[in-house]
Amino acid sequence: MPMRWANLAAPPAEGAPERAAPATPPLPLALPGATVRTFDTPGFAGMTFYEVQAKSIINRVPGASRVPFEWTINPYRGCSHACVYCLGGDTPILMANGRTKPLQDLEIGDRIYGTERRGAYRRYVVTTVLAKWSTVKMAYRVTLADGTTLIASGDHRFLSDRGWKYVVGAMQGSAQRPYLTTNNRLIGTGRFSDAPKDSPDYRRGYLCGMVRGDANLQSYHYATGSVHRFRLALADEEALRRAEHYLAEAGVETTRFSFAPETPQRRAISAIRTSRRGNIDAIRELIQWPANPGEEWRRGFLAGIFDAEGSCSRGIFRISNGDDEILDQVLDSLAHFGFRTVLDDQGLPNRVRSVRLTGGIAERLRFFHLTDPAIIRKRSIEGTALKCQANLRVTSIEPLGLALPLWDITTGTGDFIANGVVSHNCFARNTHTYLDLDAGADFDQKVIVKVNAGELVRRELAAPRWRGAHIAMGTNVDCYQRAEGRYQLMPQIIAALRDFANPFSILTKGTLLLRDLPLLRQAAEVTRVGVSYSVGFVDERLWRAVEPGTPSPRRRLDAVRRLTDAGFSVGVLMAPILPGLSDDDESIDATVAAVAAAGATSVSAIPLHLRPGAREWYANWLAREFPHLVPRYRELYRAGSYAPQAYQRELTARVRIAARRHGLHRGERGENRDLPEPPSPPAAEQLTLL
Repeated sequence: MPMRWANLAAPPAEGAPERAAPATPPLPLALPGATVRTFDTPGFAGMTFYEVQAKSIINRVPGASRVPFEWTINPYRGCSHACVYCLGGDTPILMANGRTKPLQDLEIGDRIYGTERRGAYRRYVVTTVLAKWSTVKMAYRVTLADGTTLIASGDHRFLSDRGWKYVVGAMQGSAQRPYLTTNNRLIGTGRFSDAPKDSPDYRRGYLCGMVRGDANLQSYHYATGSVHRFRLALADEEALRRAEHYLAEAGVETTRFSFAPETPQRRAISAIRTSRRGNIDAIRELIQWPANPGEEWRRGFLAGIFDAEGSCSRGIFRISNGDDEILDQVLDSLAHFGFRTVLDDQGLPNRVRSVRLTGGIAERLRFFHLTDPAIIRKRSIEGTALKCQANLRVTSIEPLGLALPLWDITTGTGDFIANGVVSHNCFARNTHTYLDLDAGADFDQKVIVKVNAGELVRRELAAPRWRGAHIAMGTNVDCYQRAEGRYQLMPQIIAALRDFANPFSILTKGTLLLRDLPLLRQAAEVTRVGVSYSVGFVDERLWRAVEPGTPSPRRRLDAVRRLTDAGFSVGVLMAPILPGLSDDDESIDATVAAVAAAGATSVSAIPLHLRPGAREWYANWLAREFPHLVPRYRELYRAGSYAPQAYQRELTARVRIAARRHGLHRGERGENRDLPEPPSPPAAEQLTLL
């Protein structure tokens, strides 16, 4: 077992009874003596709690840390404030090669399509799958007007004509968030077509299109005998390999050779050939026009003729040829599948004309998925704008009434294309890796609970070596996250600190702190108690985009007011202040005014800092939502996790000026004035940018 696990969990006591069998499969690196639990309540759907008997609870902060305190208590590892966005495992995802793959079959490192905003439009871009996980959650079916269906959790978000929307939500209360209604239209092309079957008819159709479109198939008759030749020369290996394979499956063996070397102006061309009469006769039989072409033959033919004579450049899809029979078959097959086309005739001497597909990117993608051409470069939609006007109005959102296995991924762009619509994903965090857990799903879904925290605090406070130093809580993950409502570890911890008259402070975004107000009052009678809330801004729209898993700024400030009315001097950390988003004078003044109105005694500016893990997903979120700010952030954070000192000093000065204007003076903090200020890390670590 790795040392980091060993340091966290204590071994079972000698003679202790065996614990209950885990309710879910254990971690790959199981915690000794841990009890594994899941709960059916909606707030904990998809989460696993690992209840451990910890060895210690009061932890010394590493000397290299920049935080202004020495000791901390963290009863939890991982945070249930984090997001859980999930889709059905069979949801087709648009891959970078133009094909689709079920969500559950994706692998880390796969190249898929996401989107990013470039100028006035959101555009398709290739991105990478960075993480993947599964969970079990109550499922909903979202149905669109074109027949697209999506199975998702209520927490999943899709891009609509009115921005990102959750599958379900509420207009008010704790569940308030933007959610889908039948007035919304999703963004994308709509449901993907099923790929063709690898059948004999499809293969014959493909060879007919490829050979008729681009091969040399001739027989020459001389007095001395006949010469038969077949040659197919292509610069694209995928199509040549497919034709070679299909011919071999039909009993036609060919020989590979180099047809033309690469030049500065042209790619290398490879070819296959045969000169045996039996092979030539077999090829001619394979490419005959069928009297009644079937659906699979038509799919194969369209794929073959597109690989041979098709192009898709700058959003214009064409298949060009000078043979009347070929063009007629192309037009007939496209019409069979409901495609709309235009025949462009420029009057060229060789009579080459072009069949042009209309209908935009939705029809191009439908063609690619329906026919499956081999050449990947021709299927690229990289850089194409999402301007499709498909009928993607939401017609229904139905709870299925059961929990299903659902899947999610993390990508480089923060989104992906799920069955033709733009789907949000969850960003991975790095704060769980020190436990040998992954930085994505594990942080959200695997919460380590130190169930013996209360007794450990009492034991360690009673130890002769403990000198009564100040202890800060809420400094890694929020000690008042949702899990605290079930485990109730904080009352035991506060009671122990009260009984030993040990000074402490709490930093939180959770309103659950108010549950423990009587204990806090008792502790404040015998020792110094510091209480601080993190409120970086009061803009509701920014909060929904940046911190959707936390109580709203309004609810946090209501908690500040109640604590102030109870006699506490409550400090507020404006954390994090986001450059370009909440660092302007208007935002600072509005936030400080609200903080003052809530009765807080101080306000401290904490600019955003971006440590590894947080840095990557914040950068992706910013590039997608506010691309014009990317150059500024690159400049501010080019030297590391923290903004330049000059920027921090200037921001601090502006907050202080606003504080004076609204009657908040840092030097007048009553009983809390000598306490170390709660630090900035929690604000960044708990930030959920989704």
